[in-house]
Amino acid sequence: NTAYYVILGSAIRVVLAVCMALALNLKIRGIEFYRVAYYLPAVTPAVANSIIWLWIFNPDYGLGNTLLSYLGLPGLRWVYDPVLSKPSMIIMSCFGVGSQMIVLLAGLQSIPEETYEAARIDGASSMQQMLRITLPLLTPSIFFVTVMQIINSFQVFTNAYVMTQGGPENSTLFYVLYIFRNGFEYFRMGYASALAVILFIIVFLLTRFQFWFSKRWVYYEGEVGEQ
Repeated sequence: NTAYYVILGSAIRVVLAVCMALALNLKIRGIEFYRVAYYLPAVTPAVANSIIWLWIFNPDYGLGNTLLSYLGLPGLRWVYDPVLSKPSMIIMSCFGVGSQMIVLLAGLQSIPEETYEAARIDGASSMQQMLRITLPLLTPSIFFVTVMQIINSFQVFTNAYVMTQGGPENSTLFYVLYIFRNGFEYFRMGYASALAVILFIIVFLLTRFQFWFSKRWVYYEGEVGEQ
């Protein structure tokens, strides 16, 4: 369950955060309002956010199935379905990518405008500027966001605890929730502590691997990545 949430959820949230940052970096009227609006869900308390999404995912009168009915699609059981419970959790988590969006937006605004002017003089199209300038120079911010997303995904707890208690059929029984159950429900503190140490080791090794692998795709100003 945790690996599913970490791998798929982190990838989707990072891509979504990059797309949001690119959209909110446009110079249009009222862009400040849109930035605030997209960031606000990220500061919603986790418990309150979980309760709101329980209502949205309600199979009888929730907003999710109401929107599906408008599109002529059948309703879903969302977090109450063992197959859809983890995808539903990932959909819910995507509304909290405002914090990552802010980091990426700051990275975009740190790219010198002179670089784009030189590219336009050389005849580079908008897509070429995106692929050859924006994304390569944004890789340090993307790397930071990816590392933090993976670490945070391993620690997912509140949503599952409030919304599903690990169900249905243990489909949302994530690692930290399992640690909590063993420590504070079954009072197996030694076993829970061992699980916590294992989680630390997994996250530490995975983070070290990301830093090692970043040398191949993260480009810092004045440096050349390994080919």
